[in-house]
Amino acid sequence: MAENEPPPDEWENDSSQSAGESAAERDLDIDVSEVVLELQPVFEAIAHPRRRYLVYTLAEETEWSLDDLATKLAAWETDTAEANIATLTRQEMYTSLYHSHVPKLVDLDVIEFDDSTETITPGPHTVQVLAALEGAGGSLDNRQETHARSEFDREDTR
Repeated sequence: MAENEPPPDEWENDSSQSAGESAAERDLDIDVSEVVLELQPVFEAIAHPRRRYLVYTLAEETEWSLDDLATKLAAWETDTAEANIATLTRQEMYTSLYHSHVPKLVDLDVIEFDDSTETITPGPHTVQVLAALEGAGGSLDNRQETHARSEFDREDTR
């Protein structure tokens, strides 16, 4: 290489890097739409602990009834066994999820919600949000995140 010649661009010669492919697509072997690459929707999705909890549950099991999810999240928030969750506490969680958090995550394509069966399943952007949570390694509410993560990450011991 000549003394004044710039170094070759490593990416130009990398045949595994297709035009426009993001690091997430390459490293996680997933297709990511342009909308999903924007950070704002991801931050909106994980801004509230209940939405983070909801996304964490999808890593554990990919289909939840809203009622079961309300019970599980109420147990996580109160650090109480699911069997001991009071009806009023579960109902308050259900209402919060139904009117606020589920619609927000549906609008962001993080989850899908079947209104007739009240079933929640992963949406097109679930993988990216889970990857962002994994990459963040913490949150403003670390106790709750650790508790939630311990449910789906059996290797994680508090």
